[in-house]
Amino acid sequence: MFRTTARRAAPAAALTTLLPLWTATPAAAHGAPTDPVSRVVACSPEGGERAGTPACRAAVAANGGPFTAWDNLRVANVNGRDREAVPDRKLCSGGLPAYRGLDLPRADWPSTRVAPGARLALRYASTIPHTGTFRLYLTKPGFDPARPLTWADLPKEPFARVTDPALRAGAYRFTATLPSDRVGRHVLYTVWQNSSTPDTYYSCSDVVFPAREANARKGGGQGTGKKEGAGGVETTAPAAPAPGTPRPDGSARASAAPGTDGPRSRPQGARTSPASAPAPGPSSRTLAGGAAAVLVLTGGAALVMRLRRR
Repeated sequence: MFRTTARRAAPAAALTTLLPLWTATPAAAHGAPTDPVSRVVACSPEGGERAGTPACRAAVAANGGPFTAWDNLRVANVNGRDREAVPDRKLCSGGLPAYRGLDLPRADWPSTRVAPGARLALRYASTIPHTGTFRLYLTKPGFDPARPLTWADLPKEPFARVTDPALRAGAYRFTATLPSDRVGRHVLYTVWQNSSTPDTYYSCSDVVFPAREANARKGGGQGTGKKEGAGGVETTAPAAPAPGTPRPDGSARASAAPGTDGPRSRPQGARTSPASAPAPGPSSRTLAGGAAAVLVLTGGAALVMRLRRR
């Protein structure tokens, strides 16, 4: 009799023991962003090397334990009243004490490098499918990661909304265009409001935008000849030769006359005398030519006189 009662009681006791686990484990498994990686995933046992970073170690210490339930950061019955339900300085934890380590203000959280204005491919891992809308926020320009995140750090409207994306291979995948006016470290704040359950999920993903490069380099001293060419590429413009600089053929270059825009036009093939040449006057060639003409005339006259005498 005792054995029969014990045999019947054993399965009932086992069922009583396992029932809380069955109800808690599936219900506690839903999702979180893995790309760009969220803090809760990076610092969970599944975070790999990222879990050993100083920021994650500090988060686990502040939490008092590891983030094993990385996919269960959810708040019930929010119904879109996020700013009322989640307190300032506790946005990354959703206000849940079990995730308080995620709210630490640090500038060394595991991060993902992104580009301003680029298409962001987001992967949100999910262990149980749900319908609902994803809202993506990005901290405002000038955000300081060394201060706790508040609602004032986020725009009132998300930069992207995605409703009911398909669940493929254990994750929701969708794209959104990032704002183009961010630089440095920022927080991508993802809100997933379920329509199939009363729950809303919150997550912080740290992203880094590259520093803006100068549109144009500063030129050197006067006369460097540097200009900004097409596309911001610096080109070197050839400097104009100084007046009086010899030409390749040995002649001097003309200098602009006062009150003119450039050298005066000259007949083709003419050369310009150096600035130190004497003022124009009878040249030696002209004098020599005149003397030769006088000699020719004198010789011709003498010949005519001789012929007449004969």
